[in-house]
Amino acid sequence: MSESVPSSASPVVRVEDLRVVFPTMDGDVHAVNGLSFEVPAGGALGIVGESGSGKSVTSLALMGLHRGSRARITGSIEVAGQDVVSASDRKLRRMRGNDIAMVFQDPMQSLHPQFTVGNQLVEALRVHRPEVSRSEARARAVRSLERVGIPHPQKRINSYPHEFSGGMRQRVVIAMGLMCDPKVLLADEPTTALDVTVQAQVLDLLDELRTDLGMGLILVSHDLAVVAGSVDEVVVMRHGVAVERGDVRTVLAEPEHPYTRALLAAVPRVDLSRAQRRARDRAERAQRTRQEQRRSTGATAAGEAGAKEPDRAFAPFTPEPKEERGEPLLRVEDVAQRFGVRGGVWGRTTDFWAVKGVSFDL
Repeated sequence: MSESVPSSASPVVRVEDLRVVFPTMDGDVHAVNGLSFEVPAGGALGIVGESGSGKSVTSLALMGLHRGSRARITGSIEVAGQDVVSASDRKLRRMRGNDIAMVFQDPMQSLHPQFTVGNQLVEALRVHRPEVSRSEARARAVRSLERVGIPHPQKRINSYPHEFSGGMRQRVVIAMGLMCDPKVLLADEPTTALDVTVQAQVLDLLDELRTDLGMGLILVSHDLAVVAGSVDEVVVMRHGVAVERGDVRTVLAEPEHPYTRALLAAVPRVDLSRAQRRARDRAERAQRTRQEQRRSTGATAAGEAGAKEPDRAFAPFTPEPKEERGEPLLRVEDVAQRFGVRGGVWGRTTDFWAVKGVSFDL
């Protein structure tokens, strides 16, 4: 078994000989059996394994979310120097959000569909810090949305979850977890429901946030390719036991356990490594940002000169003529979808165009 690389930074999470047992009619089920690891401040740890490996049970134990269940938990879990296992319910509630926050897999199950994202962000802060005024909490919510890359956060704070894309909803959930500036962010399968490009963006975001904020990051996933470019160390779990752990580059390059080798063999091979793809994605996003800034500057100059700049974001696309193939089964002509977003000048509703002028035949 590979050994963890020692770190000079003091651990913000320390788990020693953690055991989680569920009693059943057929006997005890050892969901986690003797797990130990540390996460330093500013460090990132990946916990990887198939369904039933115990990785999600571990993440729930770190949050103290097995309280009230039949689970028997032994061993030690320390977060920011405080013991989670022996903490009272009141102390544990204070720790959640302030010391450790969790990002769940499906944002639509974490966000209430009948409340705006702003109301939910404000609530996430004031539940843990009731002394903060609502206006201060709202200003912090705007900053949190801006921090995770939500465009026009002053307006989008008034939007409902269904008015965001899947990747943007996941960013909102991350923003909610950061409202109280936790020392540890625990992300349980945060990119499973997202496409590959959005996955890379969310993983880059988590990596940048833990570096900028100096918080510990625990990334739980079934996919070794997800954690490969996002963590410093990795723990590979199988049937509740850590079969391998150590520096992520060492484990990926020279896996010692057959189970780890099997997980790696299940990862599709591509010409570009994950690090190269993510570097390319970052460069492309930076280029798009610069182009948008130039267009915005050009539009402002044209407006001052009295000329109206065309909406380049929705420039019409004229396809090349194709050979006639008979009557189309599906025809879409000039489809548009807009959302009314509150928060404009004097509180007026402004239009956010999600789709505009889309036409195609199938």
